[in-house]
Amino acid sequence: MNFSPISLENKVVLITGASSGFGEDATWLFADEGCKVVLAARRVDRLQTLASRIQDAGGEAIAIPMDIVNADDVENMVNSAIDLYGQIDILFNNAGIGRVGWYEEYSMDRDIEMLINVNLIGTMRVTRAVLPHMLKRREGHIINMISVAGYISAPLISSYSASKFGLRAFTDSIRREVAPLGIKVSGIYPGFAKTEFGQHIGSNEAYGSIRNKINVRMSSEYVASKVIQLAKYPRRKMIIPWWANIAVTFVTLFPTLVDWISYLFAKRKHKIK
Repeated sequence: MNFSPISLENKVVLITGASSGFGEDATWLFADEGCKVVLAARRVDRLQTLASRIQDAGGEAIAIPMDIVNADDVENMVNSAIDLYGQIDILFNNAGIGRVGWYEEYSMDRDIEMLINVNLIGTMRVTRAVLPHMLKRREGHIINMISVAGYISAPLISSYSASKFGLRAFTDSIRREVAPLGIKVSGIYPGFAKTEFGQHIGSNEAYGSIRNKINVRMSSEYVASKVIQLAKYPRRKMIIPWWANIAVTFVTLFPTLVDWISYLFAKRKHKIK
């Protein structure tokens, strides 16, 4: 970890999933640092409103509507940013969706294929489009929003966890590949946080019982501030909050015990219809 912060002034930052949650809050924080922010997401109205508000506040922002599963949209987004600014200094891969529920209830299209396409393949697609431009300059930083679910495979989040495990592997692999070429790659792994994300993952009584027992104090703004910290002080990973590191270590050291706890939970909660 570097001890001298990197100045973000005039850096060009491309943010996917910028219309809400971590992406929206990170957009404001990057703009406050003097960055030129390129906002990408599907919800055009929210994206344009956010860009306008940042401009009104004295920042520099452009909105580019983009569906991350559409290869043409991704290429257009990256090319538009390069045409306008000539470079992309920081890529914040933040777009993602979730799903909770027992696996046999999942829809193959929405809850498995689409989720993997957005969370894993979409991030890989955007990175593939941006990376050549960074390599030409031998400079750049890629920050991937992953999740503690990329370390802990819990019941009820099988597809989501699979996508995040894959994204962790991709993040580690690409970091080791491009580090000698001047490109930094970081992964951020938040646990439960208060965001709009939780409103779109479906409902499940068993999952709700877990969520209700956990006092979620980590805000979206806090997670976004950690993204800025990663940009200023690059490191390979950041797991937040601090106690999530203990949970990850516990799962790594005591997998049999974790299996036993999960077995008891599933036996009590999993009622086949």
